[in-house]
Amino acid sequence: MGLGMGELLVVLLIVVLFFGGKKLPQLGSALGESIKNFKKGMKDEDNNKKS
Repeated sequence: MGLGMGELLVVLLIVVLFFGGKKLPQLGSALGESIKNFKKGMKDEDNNKKS
């Protein structure tokens, strides 16, 4: 189930309409921080299981 270029453009258009152009940098930053924290949490969980 992959997304093609057309689907990604539609999703991007909906996001821009929903959040507005000025909120996109904040939204991207928050999303990146969330992904980073999630990966860190998964890594910590793996380390706890091995110990």
